[in-house]
Amino acid sequence: MFQKQNIKKLAPVALAFAFLGGTSFAAYEHFSKPDTISNWVENNMPVVKARLDEKNNGANVAMIPADFSYASQKATASVVHIKSTLKPERNVSQQVPDELRDFFGGRSPFGQEGPQGEGRAEKAQASGSGVIINPEGYIVTNNHVIQGAESLEVTLADKRVFKAKVIGSDPNTDIALIQIDAKNLPALSFGSSENVKVGQWVLAVGNPFNLTSTVTAGIVSAKGRSINILGENSKAPVESFIQTDAAVNPGNSGGALVDLNGNLIGINTAIASQTGQFAGYSFAVPSSIAHKVVEDISKFGSVQRGYLGVGISEVDGAKVKSYDLKVNEGVRVESFSEQSAAREAGLKIGDIITKVDGHLIESVPQLQESIAQHKPSDKVVVNVNRAGVDKELTVTLKSNTGTLVAEKSAQTLDNLGIELQDLTTQQKKNWDVEQGVIVSQINAGKVRQNTDMQDGFVITKIDKTPVGNVQQAMKALESKKGGVMIEGVYPGSQETQYYAIGL
Repeated sequence: MFQKQNIKKLAPVALAFAFLGGTSFAAYEHFSKPDTISNWVENNMPVVKARLDEKNNGANVAMIPADFSYASQKATASVVHIKSTLKPERNVSQQVPDELRDFFGGRSPFGQEGPQGEGRAEKAQASGSGVIINPEGYIVTNNHVIQGAESLEVTLADKRVFKAKVIGSDPNTDIALIQIDAKNLPALSFGSSENVKVGQWVLAVGNPFNLTSTVTAGIVSAKGRSINILGENSKAPVESFIQTDAAVNPGNSGGALVDLNGNLIGINTAIASQTGQFAGYSFAVPSSIAHKVVEDISKFGSVQRGYLGVGISEVDGAKVKSYDLKVNEGVRVESFSEQSAAREAGLKIGDIITKVDGHLIESVPQLQESIAQHKPSDKVVVNVNRAGVDKELTVTLKSNTGTLVAEKSAQTLDNLGIELQDLTTQQKKNWDVEQGVIVSQINAGKVRQNTDMQDGFVITKIDKTPVGNVQQAMKALESKKGGVMIEGVYPGSQETQYYAIGL
């Protein structure tokens, strides 16, 4: 099994996105799960009977499936090939972290040459995979597959080609949702990644090296893996990958990881390699996270993520000894944010979080995955061990601004496609602004569609009315109809910028 410390050693030079290459949309019933075929598998699939140990006198017999044709046929019909044309000013080499640029030899990590020719700004081409999750043309893929794309071309399994539009994306989970103008498409149903077990068979389906409809088989090697690869392009990365030994290569990004029923349990995202090709380890975003992300994007235009508001660390042998802990596994609360939902619910520094909504928490990625499935104002039941005493607390999650977002405010921000944060005293001093709020992230919405506003913009006035914090900004935006004028500055610049946005 690939240990965590080995992952960390590989990270600077060996971990890379397999670059080359959640979901009740209008109605949740679009994604109802198919009838199980477990009985069919057991009764009809050829198996290899392998005695584990002759000393057991045949008591233990492993039943190994030798035919993956059902799941393969189902998945390949729903996996698509995505080709993207990148904007010259945002070619792939500019997006790749420094420690990975040499790894890709200064070329596009998508396996194709970047801009060619001297004095020309020829547009780079890249490719990856995607999964149809709704008959109306909705496709889930990786954010890094579509990031910086000027145009997207999707080729279906039946060879039809369509132009695609981006509905929304989430760098924090590396998940994106796109759509093509097509109907009655074969869609994969979401399976439960929470029920996936280490050692079970899985299939990876994608388009490695532009080889369409490629299926590889392997087992789940581990769950809840964090490989520290999303931080370059995100502010609050959520990493709780499913690790498998199914062969995944450049081009598989955004493709399907399915169980033997052909249900989608993950989106293939990254590989661990020293050569850029598959070397035994691949990683997929669990369906529990992908489902929530695309559901939010479809409904709201951006991801609605709840936060506990805690600083945390993983319990290990050293902490057990140092703090005389009464449990050997869990996540220790180290600190709280200014307006922490967890602190308001009664958690204390030193508490060991052991469960969330009844699910065991043994690592930081597991806790992140559990909370990432919820939105602000959701209530979660958190079990903690405090000096040997088990306690159960109910936490009402907040937004990343530390506020309980009212429904109207949330809808306003979703419509605009922006996330806001209060300015700290130090930021006001450094940037020489008296008051304002910072646009911490821009998602799909009216701001992105109608302006060139960038992350980090400091809003100082809304329709000439000064705003001093997030609540004031949201209150001002809620009352506007027809249109609004947003005024502010970029950090380090004294030049006032104006953005007019229709509501």
